[in-house]
Amino acid sequence: MSKEDGRVTVEIFGETQVIRGSDDPEYIQKLAYELDKKMKLTAQRFPRLAAHQVAILVALNLEDDLQKLREEQETLMELLGEQSD
Repeated sequence: MSKEDGRVTVEIFGETQVIRGSDDPEYIQKLAYELDKKMKLTAQRFPRLAAHQVAILVALNLEDDLQKLREEQETLMELLGEQSD
């Protein structure tokens, strides 16, 4: 990992990527590591998929996780709102 002017160099699924951001470089590196791990696991499970298909499948799975967490958060917020009444 290198950092220059808010840039962090990471490797994801065998490709070097330069990520620009204001977040902590270690945090960006952690995100890249987790994404790389998910993509490699998916590629192992589905070895005939091209890299872009692996990326799409991982993105869909991540979006599914995010939607479920949002629904869970909404339910919890509603429960908390009912308790405070």
